[in-house]
Parts: sequence; structure tokens; C-alpha cells
Amino acid sequence: MATIFSKIINGDIPSYKIYEDEKTYAFLDINPEVKGHTLVVPKVEVDKIYDLSDEDWAALWATVKKVAKRMEEVLGARVVMKVMGTDVPHAHVHLEPIDANWQYGKTLQLSDEEFKAIAKKLAF
Repeated sequence: MATIFSKIINGDIPSYKIYEDEKTYAFLDINPEVKGHTLVVPKVEVDKIYDLSDEDWAALWATVKKVAKRMEEVLGARVVMKVMGTDVPHAHVHLEPIDANWQYGKTLQLSDEEFKAIAKKLAF
């Protein structure tokens, strides 16, 4: 059965897309810890990040770097990268722009308009 991330990649579930290429997809987390909290996922559905092929591993980290640099440039914030591997069985990296108000584990409630504004600001 396809994971929620595969359904997002396939367009079965809407997302606030930030970036997409042949091998990866980046979108805003709908349960963000901070405004701009983004997930970067490989398009191939693999449970554990370390089980990715070398090619997909390299593509994922190239996109992480590209999106993190974009976040830093646009939002003016340092970006924290987290690989947790416990919430969805599809390899992914969390990118969170942090500032003095950042609190690990805190979840924000954002409106659709707020999500759209952030996605528009960050989109490539």
C-alpha cells in the first residue's frame, strides 16, 4: 500500500509543493514545528533512508542542500535538518528554519492562506 508521501507525490493528496525534480519532491509539512517546515522525500518509496540506492541517496541530499539554501536565503534563518524515520515509512528529511523562538516538538496551526504564502515564497 502506498504511503501518504507517495500519494502526495502522485497528486492523489494535495500538498504545498516547494520543489520537484525527476527523483525528489519537497513540500511543506502540514503539522509544522515552525513556519517553513519542509519535507524532502525521494520519489521512490523506501522505508529507511539508508536503504536508498546510491543514486537516490545522492539525489535526495542534493535536493536537501538546494532547498535548505533557498530557505536560508529567502527566510534569513539557519536551517535544521532532521532524519527521524519513525512517523511515515517513506524515507524523508525534515528542514526547519529556526530562530530564537524555535522549540523542538512544538506544532503550529497554520491557515491555508499562511501555507500558500510560505510555499509561494519558497517555491523554485
